[in-house]
Amino acid sequence: MDHIATIILAAGKGTRMKSDLAKVLHPILGLPMLSYPIDLSLNYIKAEKTIVVVGHQADQIKERFQTPQINFVLQKEQLGTGHAVLQALPLLQGFTGTVLILCGDVPLVKAETLRSLINAFLENDSTIAVLTAVVKDPSGYGRILRGEEGWLEKIVEEKDASEEERLIREINTGIYCVRSTFLIEGLKEIGKENAQGEYYLTDLVEVARKRGLRCSAHMVADPVEVMGINTLADLATATEVLRQEKVKKE
Repeated sequence: MDHIATIILAAGKGTRMKSDLAKVLHPILGLPMLSYPIDLSLNYIKAEKTIVVVGHQADQIKERFQTPQINFVLQKEQLGTGHAVLQALPLLQGFTGTVLILCGDVPLVKAETLRSLINAFLENDSTIAVLTAVVKDPSGYGRILRGEEGWLEKIVEEKDASEEERLIREINTGIYCVRSTFLIEGLKEIGKENAQGEYYLTDLVEVARKRGLRCSAHMVADPVEVMGINTLADLATATEVLRQEKVKKE
């Protein structure tokens, strides 16, 4: 397998959790939510570098995950996912290979799913590969626009989507593989001319397509794996999913 570095995005406030505790520190089966993607990076993907982007309650998160295997970087202002990844770039100096981008609030994704994404990314000789899911209710998520041959053309955030685009049920999960060389160059080209006024990581797809580079979308079999935890109800659902999986293994 290619050289891999992982960036885990964990800077958000998680206001919908209505809790004083940082979202990614909320426990699922006794472990902080963030420990699940960290475990995948360190023990299953065996990334050469594991970088965690923190912001809200950064000190508490760093204190909870004190290990030399993890590199923390601070996103002082929450200016979007593109801006978050930009903060991690200095730690990727000298690294050449695949950058796997994960979300600190998506704890259910399986190692096999990530391996499958990485393999598809390498086999297709893609510049970017995005993990996608088809869901019943896509509201709130970025929509996946594919070309005639099935390659990824664009990711449109909901607030910027047309009525027709909002009907698309294939969504962006926020999990990506990106070539390190392109990530470093491509992030310089994204702006914040959008409804949110943020630097979207999703705009990298458009940058790559303008250069004639290949982008691919890899669909997850079970959308539950890529469920984001935004509320205490989501947390309860994720806890139950993991509990059932644990019972099956036993």
